[in-house]
Amino acid sequence: MPDKDPGSVQPPRAIGQAMVSSKLRDSKHSVLNDLFQTGALRMVFPHGRRDLEAVLVNTSGGITGGDQFQVDAIAGAGSQLTLTTQAAERAYKALPGQIGTLTTHLTVEAGAYLRWLPQETLIFEGSALKRRLVADIQNDGRFLMVEPLVFGRTAMGETVHAAHLWDRIELRRDGQPLYLDGLDLGPDIQAQLDRPAVANGGCAMASVVFVASEAEGHLDPIREMLPETAGASLLAENTLVLRLVAADGFQLRKSLVPILDRLTGHTLPRSWRL
Repeated sequence: MPDKDPGSVQPPRAIGQAMVSSKLRDSKHSVLNDLFQTGALRMVFPHGRRDLEAVLVNTSGGITGGDQFQVDAIAGAGSQLTLTTQAAERAYKALPGQIGTLTTHLTVEAGAYLRWLPQETLIFEGSALKRRLVADIQNDGRFLMVEPLVFGRTAMGETVHAAHLWDRIELRRDGQPLYLDGLDLGPDIQAQLDRPAVANGGCAMASVVFVASEAEGHLDPIREMLPETAGASLLAENTLVLRLVAADGFQLRKSLVPILDRLTGHTLPRSWRL
């Protein structure tokens, strides 16, 4: 029997799926309603919070070409659900023609509050990542989202000149589009980031969206907290949007954490402070 051509043998790929939902147990406490997890994606649940907090753990250590991950979360009527990650996610070098995928679908039911608060995604040289996040929010639901991105480890002199990132975010309220965002970067990501109208040389960025009746009241205080490379505005009376650009991940987090502290009422997940 002839030996296989080493070039034709593909390494095993990581596949992970996790689904979680919360429900209101009484007038004060949100608890786990349903949980499913398989493959390289797991959730852990810290104690001592009124809301239900789920911490996503990628046991494969990162995402590379061909990996497939899916997250589904439902904040049941009247409940509060927070999702975060154990650490920064990493998009590693991919084989030619292979793309890693991460698909997230979030649902906020009537009177519920869902916080999607993953830590940074680090984009490394040679990576290829396609992400899609969809959130369906009922009329009186509340929603907070942050999506931080860091391109290379600037402290180690890294730049990202050969990588691809495709990112899509779609928020819907009662089935109608509320916020649509798309980002296509590559193959020379650093050259794109160097453009004055893109990031002016910055290597880190984040998007924040806060959907709640009190959103407008946060606008002026948050504007006072922003660096010159960030901006905030209201898309609607109840929808606050921020975009931040920073020189590196450290500077991004320095600006981002106080903002998230304010928007979460100083209940930012503990993993953000480790």
